[in-house]
Amino acid sequence: MQSEIPLIPALAGHLISGGGKRMRPMLTLAGARLVGYEGERHHRLAAAVEFIHTATLLHDDVVDGSDTRRGRETANVVFGNPATVLVGDFLFSRAFELMVEDGSLKVLKILSGASAIIAQGEVDQLTAQRRIETSEERYLNIIGAKTAALFAAASRIAAVVGECREVEERALDDYGRNLGIAFQLVDDAIDYDSSAAEMGKECGDDFREGKMTLPAILAYARGTAEERRFWEEAIAGFRIEDEDLAHAIGLIRRHDCVGATRERARHFAERACDALSIFPDNRARAALVETARFAVSRGY
Repeated sequence: MQSEIPLIPALAGHLISGGGKRMRPMLTLAGARLVGYEGERHHRLAAAVEFIHTATLLHDDVVDGSDTRRGRETANVVFGNPATVLVGDFLFSRAFELMVEDGSLKVLKILSGASAIIAQGEVDQLTAQRRIETSEERYLNIIGAKTAALFAAASRIAAVVGECREVEERALDDYGRNLGIAFQLVDDAIDYDSSAAEMGKECGDDFREGKMTLPAILAYARGTAEERRFWEEAIAGFRIEDEDLAHAIGLIRRHDCVGATRERARHFAERACDALSIFPDNRARAALVETARFAVSRGY
């Protein structure tokens, strides 16, 4: 297949090489170890999870018109929008082939359901774009769908292949879901943290795209009347120059919105770790706990 469509490995490889740690498939692999599974099914399913994730990133960058990701040019800049969308579609298709090859309807239901939820989350994020009235509750619902759903599914299928009890499935689902929310909260905090941006993330993308992420929601809620007018104009798309971003970052710092966002992320990370308490205290559990701690302490 790769020899017939050489663009696919080239384009997907471009994205993967610049994307840092591949956390979602690792959850499937570590989760399988946690529940004592000794087979090989989880390898293909971890690949399916990564294909889904990579496909969503390819599509997201086209929708957002992004130029960089983790400090590198996005695939749509290098290869163009048509090729990027089509390769994303191919990866989605290949992921579903791997699910079907696994033979478990339960696994198929979990991962296909997550894929549908991710798509819905992206639509919800698009409809919330440039809407200053976006609440923290709606924001958390959006990231719970577009990000945390795949974290939860990747974790839960490990319990399925290990033929675990429902309570263990739910525990791994809870772990992944809370970890995913924590991960996205930190990503959104980094967008307004210039020191973190120097470590690889383009600063200000969310601001320029008019996304009401938690730092902006908190800054708007805590701001003076003048500051709130600035945010209303900025989110509407009338204040998107470099000096406007610098002013936004100043307001974020004044009200400690990055710190507050990271604190919420730590809360969800702790909930993720608590969900693992029903499992034996072994190396796999320690690795998953460390993953949650890394997710909230990272600067990229």
